Amino acid sequence: MPVRLSAPRFRRHAIAAGLLAAVGAPAAADSAPAAADTQRMADVVVRDTAVIPTHFTSPSVLIGPEQAEQVNATTVEDVFKHAPSLIIRKRYIGDSNGTVGMRGANMFQTARTMVFADGMPLHSLLETRWSGAPRWGLVAADELESAEVIYGPFSAEYSGNAMGGVVNMKTKLPTQRVLHAEAASFHQQFDHLGADQTYSGHREYLAFGDAFGDLRLFVFHNHLENKGQPQTFRSRSVGAPAGGATVIADGAVRGRDSQSNDVIWVGDSGPAATLTDLTKFKLGYTLGEWQATATVAYEDRDWRTRPTNYLRDAAGNTVWSGNAVYNGAGFSVSSSHFAVSDQIRQTLQLGVGLEGPLGASGWTLETNLSHFDVLKDHTRSSNKNPDDPTYTTAGSVSDYEDTGWLSLDVKARTERFAGRDDMNFVTGYHFDRNSLAIDSYDSTDYTVGAKSVHDQTTGGKTRTHAAFAQWGWDFAPQWDVALGARYEQWQTYDGFYYKHKSAALLDFDDRDATGFSPKFSLGFRPADAWQLRYSLGRAYRFPIVEELFSNEEKINSSTIANAHLRPEVGIHHNLMVERLITHGFVRANLFHETVKDAIWSQTDVINSVSTFLPVDKVRTTGLELVLQQNRVFALPVDVNANITWTDSKIVKNGADPSTEGKRFPRMPRWRANLLTTWHAGDTFDTSLGIRYASKNYGNLDNSDKETNVYGAQDDYLFVDLKATWRATRNGHLAVGIDNLFNDEAFVAHPWPQRTLYVEGKLSF
Repeated sequence: MPVRLSAPRFRRHAIAAGLLAAVGAPAAADSAPAAADTQRMADVVVRDTAVIPTHFTSPSVLIGPEQAEQVNATTVEDVFKHAPSLIIRKRYIGDSNGTVGMRGANMFQTARTMVFADGMPLHSLLETRWSGAPRWGLVAADELESAEVIYGPFSAEYSGNAMGGVVNMKTKLPTQRVLHAEAASFHQQFDHLGADQTYSGHREYLAFGDAFGDLRLFVFHNHLENKGQPQTFRSRSVGAPAGGATVIADGAVRGRDSQSNDVIWVGDSGPAATLTDLTKFKLGYTLGEWQATATVAYEDRDWRTRPTNYLRDAAGNTVWSGNAVYNGAGFSVSSSHFAVSDQIRQTLQLGVGLEGPLGASGWTLETNLSHFDVLKDHTRSSNKNPDDPTYTTAGSVSDYEDTGWLSLDVKARTERFAGRDDMNFVTGYHFDRNSLAIDSYDSTDYTVGAKSVHDQTTGGKTRTHAAFAQWGWDFAPQWDVALGARYEQWQTYDGFYYKHKSAALLDFDDRDATGFSPKFSLGFRPADAWQLRYSLGRAYRFPIVEELFSNEEKINSSTIANAHLRPEVGIHHNLMVERLITHGFVRANLFHETVKDAIWSQTDVINSVSTFLPVDKVRTTGLELVLQQNRVFALPVDVNANITWTDSKIVKNGADPSTEGKRFPRMPRWRANLLTTWHAGDTFDTSLGIRYASKNYGNLDNSDKETNVYGAQDDYLFVDLKATWRATRNGHLAVGIDNLFNDEAFVAHPWPQRTLYVEGKLSF
């Protein structure tokens, strides 16, 4: 079977070099900023209430509604696909495992990035890696009003889970009656190994909002249904043919895996079929100068896989198991590789917020309380494929029980501290509680979810109390300084692992630890258009529940948690130089961080046992260049461009000294993005987007050097297009293409290939 080659690499690097030139070159505009443009582009976002940037110690960018309209956005995380030094591993439309990486935190270090919507946390401190993705599905793409991306742990307002950064989203709450409807359709042509098919989906969104005096309400339903490309490709190692082996006449593909081993590709996981329904109800109430909000969000998600077996014998029969031979190469086939799986997940998020002034004191109080509850997370898997002649309904069932989190934040701030106009102050308290429990069962009939024999139960809880304060002083006309500190008390409790079949119980001791994280920032404005800022911060990232307590034993492999993990401790530096230009800015950030005891899943190859172990020291240095400008050359053209160079190295790793000096996994050396929009008229816009990342590695030892295969960490260059026509005052039509040149690349799993979008919107 022929395997199609990817786009030529010289084209990827040539366009990436062009991006570098675009970012590094000065914008062709008036060098002196106009009076109306002395603020960053981010500040043009209009909000119902004033937003005080107390995290000015951290570099940040804002994304307004206009920029969000310039990309093909089926789910809310698409809005961030061109943000500097940020990558979201969205493998297909409807993917619930869209992990996010920022700066020195890779996409599998999910506990190092925080995501909020209206002050409610969407990031998960329950699980990590693919299971620890933020709950993006609780925010609809059309619901977003604006978003801010904050880089690094330089503000005392955020915990060490902001080592990479923070994504803050603000959603819509209309002040007048609005009815909004949208429908979209998308189609991907995918071709790799034995998967050659068009995968399609659609999305519908209906929203209503109104205001009744001081009361505002907003309710919507978002429905998404899609089939994505196969996410897993099955391979078997090659050896000498066994006696009596079945001869494979068709379907097998001989090649190499990500570590350059000779393998036979035997099948894939089939289409990733997703069905998602999000219903959300929001209330806002104004009482004098105080604003109160309440949110209820319910998500119902179904996901299933139906694997494809490539192997056919001389008679055309599918080969499901046993010894086989293909073109003289022997290999074994396991029927379990083609097992089917279904997941049903139902989650509920509740949130309330209160914000307003404390009398005439000049102080403002902000409070957010939220609760996230996994109502149901039920996975049913077979042992064999239903098309296998030896198939029975035997399988397994897993359930999440008592899983979710509770979060409280209380902040008080003033821009006139101690009666002085040159001082500001913010202080606050944070609490979170996180609970995870997973039950697994052997099932005689997985199709009905029969829990026949209780196999394992594992889980535990964490709790954090934190207090912080940050003081800022404009101590000279061109200078300012900020000093901050955060104190955290972290606890683990109720950790256990019970193997029901052998009645073996591991009852983990409760633990507690504290962390004190000082912050410092010094800013200098040599002229109105220039700003320089150096920020320094220490951050503690405490272990999360999965790393501490989540255990799983299978026939071929085991995952063992580590209840004795210490917190990651990072020292982070950032030097920013920014120049305001007409309708925009140019910015450079030099960042450096050293993290001790970086938690990473490491595997004993001999025993196939994976466990979370600390990498003693990881050092990351990077340079980030950002250009944002509207009306370039006084033309109706907007440009957002950025490029980041990152060098992340393993300095010390006592668990495996052979990895010292290697590049830390999933950290591409180069990332670059370009988003440019031409406003061709009052009713027509066209946008061009480019996303680039260089080759990187998935393993600590950097042994996965192969490219364009399942398991690889490829370089990629994706070119995206979108055209939007506002046909009437109330409606628009848009068409778009992602990955125009059909670049084939893998982030272990395959990235989507060329995808077509068509959407229509109506608002009244």
